Amino acid sequence: MRPLTRLFTVVPSVLLALLPSSLPAQLENLDPFAAAEKTASKLEFLPEVKSVAPGEPFHVLIKLTHPAGWHSYFKNPGYVGQSLEADWKLPDGFTAERVAWPVPYRVESSGKNSYVYKTLVYHLFRLTPPANLAASEVQVAAAPNWLLCSEDSCIREPGLAPPFPIRKITLPVAGKAEIDPAHAEAFEAARAMLPQALPDTLTVRASKSPESITLLLSPPSAVPADAKIHFFDYEEVLDAQKEPVIERGEDGVRWTLARNKDAKTENADKLSGILAIGDRGYLVEADYGDAAEPPVSFSKLLAVLGGMFLGGMILNLMPCVFPVIGIKIMGFVQQAGEDRRTIFVHGLVYAVGVLVSFWALSGVALALREGGNIDVTQGFQLQNPWVVWVLMLIMLTLAMNMFGIFEIGASATSVGSNLTHKQGMGGSFFSGVLATVVATPCSAPFLAVAIGIAFGLPPILFLLSFTTMALGLAFPYVLLSAFPKLVEKLPRPGPWMESFKQAMAFLLFGTAGWMLWILVSFEQVGSGGMLPIVLGLTLIAIALWVYGRWCPVSRTKRTRTIGFVAVLVFGCLGLATSKPPGKGLEWEDWSPELVAEALADGRPVFVDFTATWCATCQVNKSRAYNNKVRGLFKEHNVLALKADFTDYDPRIAKTIAGLKRAAVPVNALYLPGDDVPKLTKELFGSKYMQEFITEHLGQPAEKNGNGSQPR
Repeated sequence: MRPLTRLFTVVPSVLLALLPSSLPAQLENLDPFAAAEKTASKLEFLPEVKSVAPGEPFHVLIKLTHPAGWHSYFKNPGYVGQSLEADWKLPDGFTAERVAWPVPYRVESSGKNSYVYKTLVYHLFRLTPPANLAASEVQVAAAPNWLLCSEDSCIREPGLAPPFPIRKITLPVAGKAEIDPAHAEAFEAARAMLPQALPDTLTVRASKSPESITLLLSPPSAVPADAKIHFFDYEEVLDAQKEPVIERGEDGVRWTLARNKDAKTENADKLSGILAIGDRGYLVEADYGDAAEPPVSFSKLLAVLGGMFLGGMILNLMPCVFPVIGIKIMGFVQQAGEDRRTIFVHGLVYAVGVLVSFWALSGVALALREGGNIDVTQGFQLQNPWVVWVLMLIMLTLAMNMFGIFEIGASATSVGSNLTHKQGMGGSFFSGVLATVVATPCSAPFLAVAIGIAFGLPPILFLLSFTTMALGLAFPYVLLSAFPKLVEKLPRPGPWMESFKQAMAFLLFGTAGWMLWILVSFEQVGSGGMLPIVLGLTLIAIALWVYGRWCPVSRTKRTRTIGFVAVLVFGCLGLATSKPPGKGLEWEDWSPELVAEALADGRPVFVDFTATWCATCQVNKSRAYNNKVRGLFKEHNVLALKADFTDYDPRIAKTIAGLKRAAVPVNALYLPGDDVPKLTKELFGSKYMQEFITEHLGQPAEKNGNGSQPR
């Protein structure tokens, strides 16, 4: 049996052996909702005064005490949530306004960053009666409601839906408002939670780019070196799930965070919110200015340029380039007739060719960066799972190429040798241009890192960094042109070069692994999607190995044909197996009529009663609906409906109450001929959903449906 023929027998057997007989069950939390239904915040509605006077503002307080382990939300919840709404019921002519939002905490809840108030929070409001108030007493009232959440559950308080209980305060009207000392301690505590005005010693300026917003806090002495800094914006224009970048420089402290691409509203002229420095909070309303580039210190600039120069020199050690160095210099010597001055000029012209090619590369890169809507500095390409998948495949392919599994750049050395046949200064110039082209397929790790660093620099330093890297690549040629006898000192090309190239391949394998880590972090992929991706990459690696072993030109036509067929088979299987899954179930908007219609047609219906402010709902969505669950929905012809309770809907509230639940999340499976819907538990994952669907609908082969297709 030929080796290639045996390949088709052995490899599938090995891959089948790698497949586990059963995946380990995911750890499912116990039902947290029963505990949530028994919790409640304590609300106190307090006036600061004993009496009110016409036209004189006074303050009232909504004090919330939460159960241990539960929290309510800031105006901007960070991820999902709903802040307190007062819903005032005031006499004619009265106005009410919030004094300020208390300074929140930034915490991780359900795996996401949220802006919350913990056990105790005071909401302070200013009420202003009309100047012509003639009544002897007044009654001010509010119907506050808020969302209360723990790590696992959320409940809307003080009830699922309006009308909410009304809290009332009755106060006499007098000639002058009188402070009530009984509530002085509570109002003092409330004001202590509020942000302060910025001190005269601290200046805050804001700037924005298409992808991020930066606050400059100056002078740097006004910000303690060990203080934690965070900005809680009011309008959700910042991405709370990203970590801020904090840089301390001579002109101040820069705090930068990515912009929220899903922001619904945004003030185009200013940024408003609370700046927390250590345990203090400050009100900030900063006009956007020009995005000034942070100054780069001399030591930092020297380190960056030194790294670029070194990276350029390392390119000369690549097998595609190194053998050409001595040949090229000796070509200069032959053209110059041993005239050292002319030899040196040839070397300089060669260096100019390298510089021009790098300037062209940097010009294209700079145009992309400054193009307006593309922000290459923030890793925009890593926000799309398909782009990450393609980059991962490229890194794997380049790594296997550098490891010698197959060759895609073997002709580069011959191209370099052909450069020696060009004559005159023009030949030396274009030799430099072509040398850059020759170097790039063998130098992916260094160019990728260098470009990544350079993209974070101001335009002038950006161009300077590429220039420095070009000088690093050209330096050996200039040096040897000045001292041609040093060519004899160069190490001879040999096996060490191949070892060096293979060592560099491990950098690319590591990069591919990092891309895999990013890929499984996407919601539609998840850790459960890692196994098919790894198996797919294995198949692709086999395809590359077959290509390198049985597809070179030196093989017979028959062997190459069989090899190419094997490459196509393994490659296509690998691509199909490793590709990212779709975004999830196709949901339709819920309505009672749609449920009744589907059930009348003999079709099961799954309804997700959800809300954007419900953290548990979002966790379920990210964990539960993997490929297998979506497959079960399709095979059982299940109609998936989403009942969005983000804004109050009386029909949804009535349906949830009819299911004996107090709040979202609620997930119900309606079956034809069964009047009692089947409910899931509140927090679940894909393993639970597979068992739930199979328990109530059976295996797909057991189902005798009408053959209708999903809507």
